Amino acid sequence: MLDSGRFIVAPGVYDLVSVHLANEVGFDALYASGYWMTVSALGLPDLGLATYSEMIDRVARIAEFSDAPVIADADTGYGGLVNLHRTVKGYENAGVCGFQLEDQVFPKKCGHTPDRPVISLEDMVQKIRVVLDTRIDENFLVIARSDARTDFGLDEAIERGNAYSEAGADLVFVEALTSELEMERVCREVSGRLIANLAPTGVTPVLTVARLEEMGFSAAIFPALTAMTAMTTMEMALRHLKEHGDGQHPELENFDFKRACRLFGFDDYRVLQERWEDLGGGE
Repeated sequence: MLDSGRFIVAPGVYDLVSVHLANEVGFDALYASGYWMTVSALGLPDLGLATYSEMIDRVARIAEFSDAPVIADADTGYGGLVNLHRTVKGYENAGVCGFQLEDQVFPKKCGHTPDRPVISLEDMVQKIRVVLDTRIDENFLVIARSDARTDFGLDEAIERGNAYSEAGADLVFVEALTSELEMERVCREVSGRLIANLAPTGVTPVLTVARLEEMGFSAAIFPALTAMTAMTTMEMALRHLKEHGDGQHPELENFDFKRACRLFGFDDYRVLQERWEDLGGGE
C-alpha cells in the first residue's frame, strides 16, 4: 500500500470489541495503541508500566482477529538492544505488520504529555539498525518515532527524523507537533515517508485525511478515536442510570444484541456445532 502511494488510514484499537467493529467497517490498517491497551487491560497509565509479556499477549490477540494489517506500539523496545531483539521477534511472530519504536528514555510516557527526555540520536539509530538486522520479513515495517519536539524543539525533531529515515526506518513519526505550520514544515524537511498522529484533545491539530495527504504525509493513525468515543458514550449511559434509574439514555441508541452476536461469531460456532452433530458418533 505504501509503495502504491495510497494514503493509509489506521484507527486505533485497544480490545477485541473495537477490532471486530473496525473489521465491520473496513480499514487499510489498524493501530494497536499502547496507551489504550495499557489502560484497558491493566487499568494503569501509559508510563512504561506495561511489560513486554503483557503487551505481546494483547497485540497477538488483536492481530489474530483483525482483518487488516496491524501496526503495533512497541514503546521503547522494552529494554536494551538484546531486549529489543526479542521484541522484534515477538511482535513479528505475533502477526503484526510492523511496529512503532520511540526514542524516549525508559520508562516512557504518553506522547502528548510533558517532560519526555529522549536518548541520543546515535543510540536510536543503533536501535533501528538492530530492528532491521533482526526482522525476518523485510516487509515488517519499522516506524521510528521521535519525541524530541516537546523538550528540545522542532529543529532537533527534524534532524532526528532525517537520521531515522536514513538509518532505514520505513516511516518517520514526529510526535507532538503543535500546529499545521509545524506539520507542513516536517513534511517539507524530513526525508522519507511520514505518519501523522491525530488524537482528539491532544496537542496536534486533528485534520482531515485529505489535508494530511495534501501536506505530504503517507499515513495517519487515530489512536484514541474508538476508546474516547466509547468512554463518552459509556459515561453518558452510566450517569443517566445513576440519576434517573433508567437504563436507556434518550440520546443513545443501543447496539443491536443480535447483530453483536453475529459480529463476535456466535452464528459461525452454531454452524460448526450443527455440522459436527450431523456427523454422528459412536458405533
